[in-house]
Amino acid sequence: MPPDAFWEFERAGWERAAASYDECWTDTRLFVEPLLDAARVGAGSRLLDLACGPGYVSEAAAARGADPVGLDVAAAMVEEARRRCPGLTFVIGDAERLPFTEESFDAVTMNFGILHLSHPEVAVAEARRVLVPGGRFAFTAWVEEDNAAAEIVDGAVAAHALPVELPEGPPFYRFADVDECRRALAEGGFDADSLRSEKVVATWRVPSAALLYEAEIRAGVRTGAVVRAQPADRLDAIRKAIFQGVQAYADGGEFALPIAARVTAARAPGG
Repeated sequence: MPPDAFWEFERAGWERAAASYDECWTDTRLFVEPLLDAARVGAGSRLLDLACGPGYVSEAAAARGADPVGLDVAAAMVEEARRRCPGLTFVIGDAERLPFTEESFDAVTMNFGILHLSHPEVAVAEARRVLVPGGRFAFTAWVEEDNAAAEIVDGAVAAHALPVELPEGPPFYRFADVDECRRALAEGGFDADSLRSEKVVATWRVPSAALLYEAEIRAGVRTGAVVRAQPADRLDAIRKAIFQGVQAYADGGEFALPIAARVTAARAPGG
């Protein structure tokens, strides 16, 4: 399946975001350990870390004694992961067209990457193809409920942004729904009865009320593109709304934002 406009939009967006990701999106780190637990990654596990970004999952997996390979579609992300984790392996590649043979890995993970794919069901089937019989695939996806960061940003954009035409992609919260997760995994060849899905709530501590806005401007892709396209008056209104929203979560010298994601896993048949 050849790349499409949404695929290229996402790839270019993460190329742009790579230099700022590690400073802006520390929230994704909070779900790495639950993700690895769901995939049952331990010492000796051969792990494929899809949409690896700066290498958070690979880094944590290696600390468990696993043997990870990180893959990302954005070359700049792969460079950043190699810089952060010089002893680990990272490659440029597409989750929908994996450059690995069948039964190459004991586990496959994707930390929020499934939200950014043109054809996530293809990536699910590819994960199944490269897993050994009985291997596990686990992924995370944001949910709206109990997620202050999403509520603040989505509310500010809905209230103040002018419409912006972007390449059409799958619904952002598609995999917040357990039934949708089950359907996609079953169609991808996983054992539907093995599915385990849990909403995990964490606290994202940010150093300033401005960070959430800056993160979207500097390292956001879908929402970031909408925000960056706004005229100055609309942009200022969005900035102020996000700033005020974050201030409501002041906690000492920081801001404690409750955030939530769904961690979903299933087993490949056999084994």
